[in-house]
Amino acid sequence: MASIRAGSQQALLVVDVQVGVMAECWDAARVIAQIATAVARARAAGVPVIWVAHADAELPQGSPAWQLVPELKPLAHERRIDKHFHSSFEQTELEQVLAEAGIAHIVLAGAASGWCIRATAYAALERGYDLTLLEDAHSTANLVLDDGSRIDAAQVMRELNIALHWLSYPGRRNAVAGAAEFAFGAA
Repeated sequence: MASIRAGSQQALLVVDVQVGVMAECWDAARVIAQIATAVARARAAGVPVIWVAHADAELPQGSPAWQLVPELKPLAHERRIDKHFHSSFEQTELEQVLAEAGIAHIVLAGAASGWCIRATAYAALERGYDLTLLEDAHSTANLVLDDGSRIDAAQVMRELNIALHWLSYPGRRNAVAGAAEFAFGAA
């Protein structure tokens, strides 16, 4: 069983809201606006905001596509985590950063819903964190499979919202909430 994180201190984790990622995402402008709302509300409540950026062969670190979208600007004191795998925890300093800040509850937003958001959500729960997915502040691209069939991005997002609403882990809480409704800073 995972070590359950003591306390109720929150952090907003904004994952992969990068130019090259969001260019492919469904309803990106609306989702970016929802993430901006969440960031502003977290900052106003004194909740730390942690930014995660993915890099790989298709998204080279330092490239224009790798940059965060221009609508979202991290503050100088906010941490940035670079990652190379879908989960924001794999081979990164994220868990150490969260431990140093006493974080027990991750509020999650970003992209891509079916890949990095899903992997990060499950990794957080498996590591003993409480988790809230901001249901209107994540997105992904439509998937076209090798056989030509298609999975719509809206359905991937909906399925993840449903899954994270109904999942059950011992000693942990998981939920979904809207970016404008979530109670940042509340215990």
